[in-house]
Amino acid sequence: MSFKRYLLTRAITMFGVLMATLLLTIALIGSNMDVILNKSVEIEIRKMVTDNNTCKNMSADECEVLTQKLIDERKRVLGLDKPWYEPKRIGLAVQKILILDFGHATFLTSDSGSSDVKDIIIEKLPRTILLFTTATIIISLIGIFLGALSASKLNSKLDRLTSTFAVVSSSFPVWWIGMLMIFVFAFAYQIFPARATPPIPSTDPGYIGALLYHMTLPVITIILIGFGSWAYLVRNFMIGVLQEDFVTAKRAIGIPEKKILYRHALKNAAPPIVTVLALSLSGSLGGAIITEAVFDWPGMGRLYYEAINVLDLPVIIGATYVLTAFFLASIFLADILYAYFDPRVKTG
Repeated sequence: MSFKRYLLTRAITMFGVLMATLLLTIALIGSNMDVILNKSVEIEIRKMVTDNNTCKNMSADECEVLTQKLIDERKRVLGLDKPWYEPKRIGLAVQKILILDFGHATFLTSDSGSSDVKDIIIEKLPRTILLFTTATIIISLIGIFLGALSASKLNSKLDRLTSTFAVVSSSFPVWWIGMLMIFVFAFAYQIFPARATPPIPSTDPGYIGALLYHMTLPVITIILIGFGSWAYLVRNFMIGVLQEDFVTAKRAIGIPEKKILYRHALKNAAPPIVTVLALSLSGSLGGAIITEAVFDWPGMGRLYYEAINVLDLPVIIGATYVLTAFFLASIFLADILYAYFDPRVKTG
């Protein structure tokens, strides 16, 4: 199989998964969406009638008849007079979501006051990417270095300490560690703010600096919980590679151990490490709900949490689609890197 054919096959598969996820989401909340859309249309039309004094010279009954007629006409234009599961309506919904037209949020708004779901997501997504990409990159760098070092010193004090810390750190829930970090560093010592949301508006020139300062405590917390597991995974990958014949041969010809470890052995262990890194990046974006809720970080996780609390379905659908797309894109990137490090993948 050629590399181009391999990439095309993976891209088609990813797109199919994205469509299946989208259709499943629509199917799960389709009936509830109809209820909210119908209510939204009714509120919108009644407000328009009131604001425009449409019923100025009409009796109450005549006004109600006209209002209901306008509501029915609006529903017909939007297709709300047909079942949500009708193919035409589902096709229209999929088409709108593919072009990132998620409609307007029912309750939530962006910091600038926009109720357009696309505007809300565009505002929140970069903050989540900034927080979790920064933390994941630092975690992976520490984990790769420490894991490789532990594998080269098997059963040493460092190796046992790394394995123990990985088990202990993975056992604690992120929300508990987060609350503990807030108590110690925000209230006891007052080094960092308790809330990760800057108190100044996003239009302020100093907002970016304030955002970076406020994200310090969440980043430290995520790193503290994650790097032990990363080091343990890399250790296990490296142990198998260090027992290969080519490593023994390189040692026999006098190549320094550090060069063998970080240049040759680590490169051979790269495919599974790259896969775990890609899954960690994408998984962190989707699993940010608890972390961002604890630290009050103004990103996609907290947006998801707020949307679920108030059942803002357009936001839930939009966030689900965007996070799924990022997840699949990261897996696709992992496949490309995997094929680069291991040519057997694209030729097998």
